[in-house]
Amino acid sequence: MHPMLTIATRAARAAGQTIMRAFTDLDRIEISTKGTNDFVTSVDKEAEAAIIYQIRKSYPDHTIVGEEEGENRGENKDYVWIVDPLDGTTNFVRGIPHFAVSIALQYKGKTEVAVVYDPIRDELFSAVRGNGAKLNDFRLRVTNNNDLENTIIATGFPFKARQHTESYMNILGAVFPLCADLRRAGSAALDLAYVAAGRMDGYFEIGLKPWDIAAGDLICREAGGTVTDFTGNHNYLVSGNIVAGSPKITSKLVKTMRPLLNDGLKR
Repeated sequence: MHPMLTIATRAARAAGQTIMRAFTDLDRIEISTKGTNDFVTSVDKEAEAAIIYQIRKSYPDHTIVGEEEGENRGENKDYVWIVDPLDGTTNFVRGIPHFAVSIALQYKGKTEVAVVYDPIRDELFSAVRGNGAKLNDFRLRVTNNNDLENTIIATGFPFKARQHTESYMNILGAVFPLCADLRRAGSAALDLAYVAAGRMDGYFEIGLKPWDIAAGDLICREAGGTVTDFTGNHNYLVSGNIVAGSPKITSKLVKTMRPLLNDGLKR
């Protein structure tokens, strides 16, 4: 195993243990609001601390960018860990068993290692750039559907970016008649991992942050998927607007969406 994947895996499992201990006693969790429809719990912070501890033990000089603590800059700025300790916090606080730990490592701006860990199901999705993607010990591959007609497409509503509601609903209305069904599960990291695993055929969402998608992006691409922004370009880690799936499904989703984009989504 790639040595940095070993550390990412160890860190993800440590965070998962913290999360699962808390999930059995949700009444004790402290919840605060970061912004509109954006929550953080004491568990998010504890899980992120567990991840940082594991990374720092092996790589004390690397930079770590976490959702909760922001940028923890080390001396070595070539290596950047992008961490979401609990992707799907709203599900977690409501007792909905669908959330994940997301950890990605970038070297000089390219994502090299990725882990998305679902502690409920003990499913570890992982990838190393150029070496494919795995779920636990099994190789992953996106589906080979060529047409939207028989697909299940994952999505997420722009609940933190309500200015895009009208455009999003127009896109949803255009995509739904073309596919078999839609799913909105509440974790971008798991949506991308599920596309990689062939559980979903495609996925799109608006207004995400790098820590939501950096790990799932690599896992999806290493499973043979294509990941783009809404215009078919590759600015999604900056814009937060993402489309993913098998190459043909991604292309058809983008083609369907492009005429419906407002100016804020054309980037």
